[in-house]
Amino acid sequence: MNSAQAKPITERRGATDTWFYLVKILSITAWVMFLFALMMSFYAAPDKSYGVVRFHDIEIRRFWLTPLTGYLYLVLWFSALASYFSLMIDKYRSRRRIDNSQFHLYFLLTVNLLWLVVILKYIND
Repeated sequence: MNSAQAKPITERRGATDTWFYLVKILSITAWVMFLFALMMSFYAAPDKSYGVVRFHDIEIRRFWLTPLTGYLYLVLWFSALASYFSLMIDKYRSRRRIDNSQFHLYFLLTVNLLWLVVILKYIND
């Protein structure tokens, strides 16, 4: 058989199942919560002490806002859990090498966990 007569690979999967949609919803939710955490950290983190600010003796906040930091901590945990559950569902659902590897969720989970460690370090200092 030459290449012109080769049969194309047929897709044997049926319709898209519920697990596929659940993985997509969880991953989108994890990324939206991460972006929300970025915006929240802008308001919760201490202000930067720039040279102009010090020159004009403008008072700045040098501590984390505790209520916002608590919410930030929870949002990061939920984002990490959503990405973790999405990875676990995708791992047990995927059976082919050509299935998507979801590297963006590994990255998101790593960044969330590192950010949680940094927040705990600065809050306890």
